[in-house]
Amino acid sequence: MRNAMKFYAEETKVKLSFNDTHNILSDLGDIPGEDDEGEEFELDITVTQADIEKALSPVFQKAIDVSKSLLERNNLNGSSLDSLILVGGPTFSPVLRKMLEAQICKPDTSADPMTVVSTGAALYASTIDVSDEVREQTRDKTKIQLEIANESSTVETEVYVPIKILADKMEGEIPEKVYVEVTRGDKAWASGKIEINTIGEVVEIQLNEGKTNVFEVALYDNKGNVLEGEPSTFSVIQGSKIGYATLAYNIGIEIKNRSTGKIIFTTIKNLEKNQSIPTVGTRNGLKTQKQIRPGMDSDFIKIPVYEGEHNAEGTRAIFNEHVTDIIISGVDLPSLLPENSDVDLTVNVDRSEQITVTAYFPYLDFSYEANVERTVSSIDTSWLENEIRKAKGSVSELKRDGNAHDTRIQEIENDLEELERTFENNRNDVDGKQEVLRNLRKTLKTIDEINETTEWPKLEETLKEEFYRLEKANKDLGNDQSTQVVTQFRSQLDEVIRAKDVKLGSILLEEIEMFFFKLTEIYQFIGMIRNFNNNFGDYSWSNSTKAKQLVNSGMEKIAYGPDKEELRQILISLYDMIPITERPGDDDSVLVG
Repeated sequence: MRNAMKFYAEETKVKLSFNDTHNILSDLGDIPGEDDEGEEFELDITVTQADIEKALSPVFQKAIDVSKSLLERNNLNGSSLDSLILVGGPTFSPVLRKMLEAQICKPDTSADPMTVVSTGAALYASTIDVSDEVREQTRDKTKIQLEIANESSTVETEVYVPIKILADKMEGEIPEKVYVEVTRGDKAWASGKIEINTIGEVVEIQLNEGKTNVFEVALYDNKGNVLEGEPSTFSVIQGSKIGYATLAYNIGIEIKNRSTGKIIFTTIKNLEKNQSIPTVGTRNGLKTQKQIRPGMDSDFIKIPVYEGEHNAEGTRAIFNEHVTDIIISGVDLPSLLPENSDVDLTVNVDRSEQITVTAYFPYLDFSYEANVERTVSSIDTSWLENEIRKAKGSVSELKRDGNAHDTRIQEIENDLEELERTFENNRNDVDGKQEVLRNLRKTLKTIDEINETTEWPKLEETLKEEFYRLEKANKDLGNDQSTQVVTQFRSQLDEVIRAKDVKLGSILLEEIEMFFFKLTEIYQFIGMIRNFNNNFGDYSWSNSTKAKQLVNSGMEKIAYGPDKEELRQILISLYDMIPITERPGDDDSVLVG
């Protein structure tokens, strides 16, 4: 009987989307079954908008609550929206529309809810270029190949379309002069003949409003003879502008902060939340923490990729969503990569939000490319295990910093032990690992709270030590220009100490350290070469004769006025001949930025 009633319920729902009332009237015998007196059922019921509101409001409210939550997460409200587009048959309901207007904003009813998705998909599809691989397979290189850079859609009635000849994509000679004429499909508009070449020329085209405008492209030589070219047509949709999808989160990586030593999340430039895609992000000047021996699996660089909210910059990476870890080992590199080598990252996000990361190593003039595998609702077991290990390391640091008597430390250690046990019992359970991650994040927030109470005193002490070291170095090595910089640092230091501002203090510390390094770099190089000279026999050189020659050359240059770049090159060659050993440190596989 319930299934038989569904037809009438569906019919009522549809009718009440356009009418104030609807009468349900069934013929005798249409509904199977009998009442208590053995009589067949017959329906004769009038349903009103008040009835439908009572029945459907709770269902509609769930959808509205999801929409309001989405707006809230993006720091928006209903008045911020240009349009609230309705999609699907249920949105015809006056009840839903009234609720939306009361709680978010008045819906935009200009689009048909039944066809808006397919229309949008068709418009989006029209913006997708044929891939270069497909184009190359179908290209007729005997024809003059053109590049026509037209917009696929626009709200304008006049647009400019660049057209040029692609000489490298065709065979045979290009005539001395080539002219193009663009004609609209209705023949009511034509551009006239315009000379084009391999540099390109811009053609202004006229569009019919509210239509798909198809244009024919004809080529001629200087005698008016028709030339074969491709593509020979293109189209522009007038009256709509296709918006591109945007990133839902910041995309970034986990690095070790150069000044604070903290492992943090940092956003890749151009991959910020709400950035239109496709897009390409870059992060240059990152540094390796250790040397990577060629052919060694055990030597590797790790690039953890994360997605974070708008306020994610500088947070613990684990507070964001882990995407994947890109591992580049010695097996992937052509030769030895020294410690402190530069790494430049390029991250490409395509229309489908697939991520490709390219790491360029200037020292090797070598690039490594990795495609990021996106997994849904899956936590990598080895990643989570490593995060628990890092949390235990954070507790050890707290103890070393004089917090051993804080009662919260013992509680944290107990929590981490319990987390480890839970993790071991749920290694292959998705929900279990998710619960471990949630609890681990809570524990780390408590660790951060304890850290904050001791962070400023430690930072203030370090700032003063580094500034006095810089002041002394400037007295020995500086000039008027460097003295002016040091004086500015003194003023900034006084301000930061008065404000006890950890963030500004960390930035100032990094600037002081970088300037100190720049001021004393040549003396650091001199010290390194003298160390090699004094302790030459302590190293197992791969080529001791060449190494000795380099050390002697360095000592000679030191004696007769050293050049910083010459000493740098000698040191690079010497480090290449030293056998690599593992170095201690906290996650020295991640890059330093």
